[in-house]
Amino acid sequence: MKKIKSLASLALILVLLASVLTGCGKNNGKSGKAAIVFTDMAGREVSLEKAAEKIVALEPSDCEILYAIGAGNTLVGRGEYCDYPAEVFDIPAVQSGSETNIEAIIDLAPEVVIMTVMAQNEDQINALEKAGIKVVVTNAQDINGIYDCVNMIGKVTGKEDGAASVVSQMKSAFDTIKKEGYGAGKTVYFEVSPLQWGLWAAGSGTFMNEAAQMIGLKNIFGDQAGWLEVSEEQVIAADPDYIVTITMYFGEGPTPAEEICSREGWGALKAVVNGNIINIQDNSLSRPSPRLVDGITAMNDFIAESLAQDAAA
Repeated sequence: MKKIKSLASLALILVLLASVLTGCGKNNGKSGKAAIVFTDMAGREVSLEKAAEKIVALEPSDCEILYAIGAGNTLVGRGEYCDYPAEVFDIPAVQSGSETNIEAIIDLAPEVVIMTVMAQNEDQINALEKAGIKVVVTNAQDINGIYDCVNMIGKVTGKEDGAASVVSQMKSAFDTIKKEGYGAGKTVYFEVSPLQWGLWAAGSGTFMNEAAQMIGLKNIFGDQAGWLEVSEEQVIAADPDYIVTITMYFGEGPTPAEEICSREGWGALKAVVNGNIINIQDNSLSRPSPRLVDGITAMNDFIAESLAQDAAA
């Protein structure tokens, strides 16, 4: 009889143990969800016990993505240049880029820090991970890269559905612009950095170049890769039909369009003669975020209006 009781007790213990082990296998974090494992955009494997609830995002585009997918409430800190949407100013700011303040980030006690390949460095990543903070690296250069970034941040925050919805809306908006093709047969120059800082332009493999293609425009530097430094002579020789500048204007001195028109040798360019200088100042065309839709739409609308005015003249 004692042996039977002992066997029964052992069986009960095994059942309970199996139940506990099964529970541990299914629940790897406080949220009750399985562990989140993915490769970030720097090729690093990242493993999270649960969807992040406390995040510091150092790049403006990544902040915008968090809000766009419905995860803005996870932000406990932001890079100093994160300025959209307006409610982001309620979040504590920290220095970013080469001057990233690691101590200030650690004091905010985030579970995850989101940073970019271009703005940050390996030493900063190592310092944060040594402090027990997970690091996710983004690197969206083209539109597909933006989609990947949105979906990855959706995975980090448990907002996969919100991310999928944002990507779907972007694709739908871009499909509409492609069908219109207002810029067919025309050329464009993207001035990423104004003359006073040295002229930089967008080449192939960038979301700006894809913006041109979407509208039907030919980028005058589309035969060169990435973001590149160019000369005034190159722009003048190409004589673009449209010039797109993202330079900000703060109400003093000439506007960005006026400054371009005043440059020596630029007055005879078709874009200048016809008043086809597009100044997009809200960062919607310069950041790899969902607001790229707004920037490309603004370009498209400008070109459509320009063509309508030419037809009516």
